[in-house]
Amino acid sequence: MLEHPWNLGGNVDVGGPLSEEGLVQLLTPAGERIGNEQFDPFAAHLSAHDLRAFWRDMTVLRSWDLEATSLQRQGELGLWVQSLGQEAAQIGSGHALREPDFVFPSYREHGVALTRDVDLVEILRIFRGLQHGAWNPADHGFHLYSLVIGTHALHATGYAMALDRDGLVASGDPDKDGAVVAYFGDGATSQGDVSEAMVFAAVNNAPVVFFVQNNQFAISEPATRQSRVPIADRGKGFGIPSVRVDGNDVIACHAVTRWALEHARSGQGPVLIEAFTYRMGAHTTSDDPTRYRSKAQDEHWRERDPIARLDAHLTRSGELDEQFRAQVAAECKALGERTRTTVRGWTKPPTTTMFDHVYALPHATVEAERAWFERYESSFADVEATR
Repeated sequence: MLEHPWNLGGNVDVGGPLSEEGLVQLLTPAGERIGNEQFDPFAAHLSAHDLRAFWRDMTVLRSWDLEATSLQRQGELGLWVQSLGQEAAQIGSGHALREPDFVFPSYREHGVALTRDVDLVEILRIFRGLQHGAWNPADHGFHLYSLVIGTHALHATGYAMALDRDGLVASGDPDKDGAVVAYFGDGATSQGDVSEAMVFAAVNNAPVVFFVQNNQFAISEPATRQSRVPIADRGKGFGIPSVRVDGNDVIACHAVTRWALEHARSGQGPVLIEAFTYRMGAHTTSDDPTRYRSKAQDEHWRERDPIARLDAHLTRSGELDEQFRAQVAAECKALGERTRTTVRGWTKPPTTTMFDHVYALPHATVEAERAWFERYESSFADVEATR
């Protein structure tokens, strides 16, 4: 176990939330496939084609993520939240989802968005300050980003309870049944909303999977200041089955999430997954992780890079040839060019668009507020006209 320099003594047990013991792992950091009696059946369907798709998605995601970071540094975005280092947790779990399932993300789930066919470029409208969300959640089974930490866990639980009451869980038709996944980080587990969500989910047997990406830091606060035990152990207090998985192992993340979703869809209730990973970048582009992390720690986790791990596995088996690498590299380049061109071409939308898509149906209060705001804005035009 790497010594963690941020542990300042006292009674904090570094072996708790930062322990790597008990993690489900199907692919070692060296890229060797290993067995697991419980979860191997949930990865047995994966072909070489599927694993190449995982590698492609993770590679495209990281390239685009770095492009977004560059755009923020150039002043084109107000802020950016990287998913660097967390690609396996997101791509692996995202590919376990089916059409009837619904995702409630926080603000870092770009990889899950990719697996749900959300145009990555459109995500940047939020971070340019143009829109609260730039896609229709109903079209993708993927809700808008939640920037307030932890609040969406309650929304996810409510949606899951509705699925159950609408007969879309354990219906006898597996193709019809759905479940919900709520993604959030280790820091969000300290928020009251998350605890309330788990209470409601447990007592109502809601078909929801709480997927915690434990990247070891809540902004600059280490997980040792968030919990005395592994994050997954918190599920026990609510009576929720919990699993810890190697969050840098895309195969294990896929298998564990697939198991959890089948558990939820079949009417057995909620599951808590802790994907133990590492935020290789900053919390956001306004953060400086060198102030609270050591170079030794960064290097320790770079050796466990999720993309390099799958790359090694596919290369060893002869399933990742240069032609495919070149094809993905060209795709990354094209997406980067489209991202730069599109973002720089965006203009500020009319202010009144804030009133659009608030409710699915016309709403009298919203329309009254829109009318008032339009009169308010026009008053400034009248002042300018008299000058």
